[in-house]
Amino acid sequence: MARHILTLTCPDRPGIVHAVSGALLEVGGNIIENAQFGDNDTGLFCMRTEFDADVELSDPIAAVVAARLGDAAANIVVRRSEHRPRVLIMVSKYDHCLVDLLYRWKIGELRVDIPVIVSNHPDCQEIADNEGIPYVHLPVTATTKPQQEQALVRLVKQHDVDLVVLARYMQVLSDSLCEELSGRAINIHHSFLPGFKGARPYHQAHERGVKLVGATAHFVTGELDEGPIIEQDVRRVDHAHTADELTMLGRDTERLVLSRAVSYWAQNRVLLVGRKTVVFP
Repeated sequence: MARHILTLTCPDRPGIVHAVSGALLEVGGNIIENAQFGDNDTGLFCMRTEFDADVELSDPIAAVVAARLGDAAANIVVRRSEHRPRVLIMVSKYDHCLVDLLYRWKIGELRVDIPVIVSNHPDCQEIADNEGIPYVHLPVTATTKPQQEQALVRLVKQHDVDLVVLARYMQVLSDSLCEELSGRAINIHHSFLPGFKGARPYHQAHERGVKLVGATAHFVTGELDEGPIIEQDVRRVDHAHTADELTMLGRDTERLVLSRAVSYWAQNRVLLVGRKTVVFP
């Protein structure tokens, strides 16, 4: 028996679960875990099913499901549960998110492969070297940005990368690169209430006396920091917290939120539905 994970997004209608379960029965499947959701706003049905089956390969199972479902608009993905997606991590000088991802990867909590780390600065080279992961330094300026992004795309293709993670990568991606990585890139940033953009956001927040600091992980789009949200968290603060303490709490929240988002994605628990996501527990 082989364990597989199936994800499905399609226009909602009666009979979808019946068709999928019938297809899995046809291949000798035994459902281990199932979650589903019908989104009223978009009219889409989302489903994630983990199952054991007599069939070793995932593609034949996907074909049986597609035939049973009979919906050309359906997005059906089936993969072996032990499959490890390939993740390229991008980082600048702040290393807290990178270190957290690498630790969870090292102990087996984050079930991905990390073939390469890319940075616009050399600062995190030693961290990558300690883990035996190639570190590619791609410095960027206003004039060299197109060439730098082309080099990044070549690395994505060369290493057969499934997901790009911006682990506090402090550069805005061009619209063309956002389009190239659509649905395949996750970013992390602070999310204050209210929001503070620009330089030294934690110091701005301290000056305004914020009571909550937080972080948001989302898919990257051409709209800066406004892509479909995957995961968020907040920490309660008060007037006694200094700007440095807010920064420390913010870093801690950022690394936790990003690691959870990447883990959910790696387990095929994140489905894109229009401008938002469905994240199955």
